[in-house]
Amino acid sequence: MKYVYLILTLLFVTSCIPLRIAPTIKDYKLTTGKKFKRQLPKDNAFVFEDPKEANEFYNFINTKYSLNHQTVEYNVPINVDGEEFFLSFYETEISDKSINLIPFFANAALENKGISPVFNDPQVKRQGNWYLALFVYDADMKDCLNSNYPDRIAILNHLKAIKKEYLNTNNYLEAMMKMK
Repeated sequence: MKYVYLILTLLFVTSCIPLRIAPTIKDYKLTTGKKFKRQLPKDNAFVFEDPKEANEFYNFINTKYSLNHQTVEYNVPINVDGEEFFLSFYETEISDKSINLIPFFANAALENKGISPVFNDPQVKRQGNWYLALFVYDADMKDCLNSNYPDRIAILNHLKAIKKEYLNTNNYLEAMMKMK
């Protein structure tokens, strides 16, 4: 039994303990923005993981809707089944965070012997996970992703198409030429 405790203690000390784990989203997730990340609006959001570099979605929307870098992130007019809606998006990061206990114990042991600590850097490891949160509003600024909104299904299909086009397109200007 002594050996089991020794092995468990050794595993505990040598491992990284996760403090926060970012969510894994396979396709997309409909959630309240504030529940997903505190800085987002309270309205419903269409959230998916962004595997591309920073500002790629900004460039995609800017090119797709010919916005010339004017109000690209907020209230972009989109047309769904002949009706005009407004798309806003937020690029947000949720990082995995874990702590390594070995340096803390090593520093404590060294300080007990009168030696200055060797590990000065924080022993917290962060790995970023990027997400895009899309919000859609109508002309009256009503949340179009609300479960009671009449055109919700058509808007969801449109957002799925935007997501698919964004993830499958590398050169946005080339995609723009194909549309014309």
